[in-house]
Amino acid sequence: MKTEFEKMRSGELYCFEDQEIANSIIHAQDLCAKLQTMTINSKDYRSVMEELIPGFNKSVVVCPPFHCDHGHGISIGEGTFINYNCTMLDSAYIRIGRNCQIGPNCQFYTPIHPFDYKERRKPVESSKPINIGDDCWLGGGVIVLPGVSIGDRCIIGAGSVVTKDIPADSTAVGNPARVIKKL
Repeated sequence: MKTEFEKMRSGELYCFEDQEIANSIIHAQDLCAKLQTMTINSKDYRSVMEELIPGFNKSVVVCPPFHCDHGHGISIGEGTFINYNCTMLDSAYIRIGRNCQIGPNCQFYTPIHPFDYKERRKPVESSKPINIGDDCWLGGGVIVLPGVSIGDRCIIGAGSVVTKDIPADSTAVGNPARVIKKL
């Protein structure tokens, strides 16, 4: 039988009050709180980021403040830059490709609450992964919803809300984001 944590990572309905999940969130909250008093030049910045996001590449820059639920559900490709105040709710995996530019105040949401209001009263949700390809540029304030994939070399205009997959080599803008140009 799967644990609640395993259900969370596999996209099934899970109880977010589970102790293993709670411990993971508390660990990430403590590390994110430390980051709030740091800059990318602070002595302990790299060690905190490496503890928060396992495999955190030396060529990656994430400007604090930064917020996430777990941290270990995030992978960021080499050469990627993430500007101030990014939020990644990583109940499901969030994968950011290589050499991406992520503007300030971008948000990545993987959790999905039940549609039925009676179910929403319970401490349950599911989640779907987010995938961002290589060499993408997301302008400031972009929001990426659960289950979305953005192909390689895409540009997503500032303030866009990405609700559906965006094919490689596309420029997409708006709410909901729609492709306006092939690159």
